[in-house]
Amino acid sequence: MKNGIIVTIDGPSAAGKSSVARLLAKRLGFLYLDSGALYRAIGWKALKDGISIVDKKGIERICKKIRIDVKKMGDEFRIMADHMDITEEIRGPEVSRMASEISAYPAVRKGLLKLQQDIGRKGNVVIEGRDTGTVVFPEADIKFYLDADIKVRGERRWKELRSGGFDVDLNLTIREIEERDRKDQTRTIAPLMVPSDAIFINNTEKTLSDVADLMLKEIKNRTDYP
Repeated sequence: MKNGIIVTIDGPSAAGKSSVARLLAKRLGFLYLDSGALYRAIGWKALKDGISIVDKKGIERICKKIRIDVKKMGDEFRIMADHMDITEEIRGPEVSRMASEISAYPAVRKGLLKLQQDIGRKGNVVIEGRDTGTVVFPEADIKFYLDADIKVRGERRWKELRSGGFDVDLNLTIREIEERDRKDQTRTIAPLMVPSDAIFINNTEKTLSDVADLMLKEIKNRTDYP
């Protein structure tokens, strides 16, 4: 049983989910959970241990042994794997590609589903990802689906990677996002889709603050949040 409000934000890659979820959680005083970062943590561990992307047994062993935690440090939420802060390390393109592939593995989704639900059911949490409102928390108090034009999303991801020190090509980044969309929408297990009861927001021409303001207004109108 949960003790507070659960807010989910779903959407495709580079739609701005992480940024707005982080800001919204801060404004609400809620915990912020980036579900994508959990999949990236598994991908990071696989790369670190030299586990091949096709070695499903090896990936399954990682899921059973790895310890993943979300810790609040000041105004930031950090991703810990086996007591190591990997928040920055999991943002590289190689980890992204690995996470994209293994996110379709049943063992990975099953293991991380319980972790997300255990965290979320404490209540007063903003959780974002690709199936948070359809699979992880279909009973969430309020759901959002965030999207934007593919070129805008590509530019956002490209700028993020460049600022992180990665030398990446813009057109290649856009193509990789298009491929990620295709995989997310067509996978057999928990495909990316708009929850039937979600509030759809296209943020192609909206600022981060505009989106957070809109979400906060909807939360106050539709829930018991003071």
